[in-house]
Amino acid sequence: MDSTVGLLKFLFPQIPSLATTTLWHSLGQLETSSKWDLKTTLTVRVLRSMMKGGGSSPPSIGKVQRSTLKEPGIKGKIWVAKATLAAPKPEDDDLRQAVFKAIDQMKEGEVEYTKPDLVDTEVEWTGFRLDAGKDETLPDISEEEKYKQLMGEPTRTSGTTLLYFHGGAYYLCDPSTHRQLTSRLAKETHGRVCSVRYRLAPQAAFPAQLLDGFMMYLSLLYPPPGSMHEAVPAKDIVFAGDSAGGNLVFALLQLLLQLHRTSDKPTVRFHGKDVDLPLPAGACANSGWFDICRAMPSLSTNAKYDYLPPPNHDDAMTRFPKDDVWPADPPRGDLFCNLSLLDHPLTSPLAAESWKGAPPLWLCTGQECLSDEDCIVAARAVSQDVKVQWEQYEAMPHCFGMLMPTLPTGDRCLRSWGDFCRRCVDEPASVKTNGTYIYAKTGKEEPIDVSGVTSISLDEAKKLMREAKERRLQGYEKEGKSMPKPAL
Repeated sequence: MDSTVGLLKFLFPQIPSLATTTLWHSLGQLETSSKWDLKTTLTVRVLRSMMKGGGSSPPSIGKVQRSTLKEPGIKGKIWVAKATLAAPKPEDDDLRQAVFKAIDQMKEGEVEYTKPDLVDTEVEWTGFRLDAGKDETLPDISEEEKYKQLMGEPTRTSGTTLLYFHGGAYYLCDPSTHRQLTSRLAKETHGRVCSVRYRLAPQAAFPAQLLDGFMMYLSLLYPPPGSMHEAVPAKDIVFAGDSAGGNLVFALLQLLLQLHRTSDKPTVRFHGKDVDLPLPAGACANSGWFDICRAMPSLSTNAKYDYLPPPNHDDAMTRFPKDDVWPADPPRGDLFCNLSLLDHPLTSPLAAESWKGAPPLWLCTGQECLSDEDCIVAARAVSQDVKVQWEQYEAMPHCFGMLMPTLPTGDRCLRSWGDFCRRCVDEPASVKTNGTYIYAKTGKEEPIDVSGVTSISLDEAKKLMREAKERRLQGYEKEGKSMPKPAL
């Protein structure tokens, strides 16, 4: 009820603007009139206003974050079984040290970062609930019994297990905001989803999120004491995420590749046992945010099709109003990480030199602000003999498949995503490199060469990233701040 009232309060002042937008769209006078239907036009218009905060000054980080963490309830064709997976004991420190070592090995120049502890981490096991009514709630049974019911669904005919990381710029959202998506993916894969409640910025800085993701992968492979699930083999696991969650997917994959690059048979000690570190069956990013620097040309050239705000390279400490979570302590210039890490391959996977040896990848983008970074990663991976299924949707905004799942292109996107994940597990030989461009209004599809989806080389991209990073550093210092030495 509160969320409905809040939405009405937000929309009411926009009625005149929405009416004007409707008129100009109907007359064919908007840049997007030839590409979008009216519903898409109004949806993007509202999302743009929401991203601006609906006022002349931005709301505080804490306020916006809290608004996305409200429990919406669970009803309809979905199983959700909540679990907490235990972190290893403090003396069992291999996992942490492996991450810190990889960060240092992959850096270019000096970097500074805090070294957070491992923490118990919550997940939501999500499945499709075939016989539930539209408004039917979950039965009043234990989480363990819900998990058994989820596992016993007749539609769960595949062993496919998605390790899912939600989007939200690393400081927003939660598994609860993504339940409709993860339930749909469970349906499309005939499998299940383990959706991770990783630590959010700015309260937790990089590499806390990478530690959480790595620990959750190991927890699927080697369940900690007290876990509801049995061990899941790596050949049944596919990493998946949207936006910042896609960033975490590809950062986690880069971490694993780095561990394999530096050891013939990498292992870590996990809950008192030395365990292997296999690669997953596949990895996916829907509108992946691969460049934390926000340096690519499409941020400007594709803005007319997107609701994401334009890049702002001002000092984040003055751009957002002060509240109880920002500025952070110790201070840093970016919500997610220390400014020295903006172009590190484990914060911005766009900067990664090598994807050689990676499992099959699925990448999807609209004609959105983040298109360039997704194109560059896809083309780079293909050039290194990685199988890539690439899809680009004409004139579609960021994460359109999630926000507009009933749109024909949105529905196609989600069906393709789920099908790829299932085939990685059940039919790995069927997964081949291919690229598809999908037109907005007609739905027409045409094949494209994945190696040619961008003219921007990795060297050019890294140069743009370094320049954007330098602007951020200069802005930080202009405010009279120096790069702090965080407590290690």
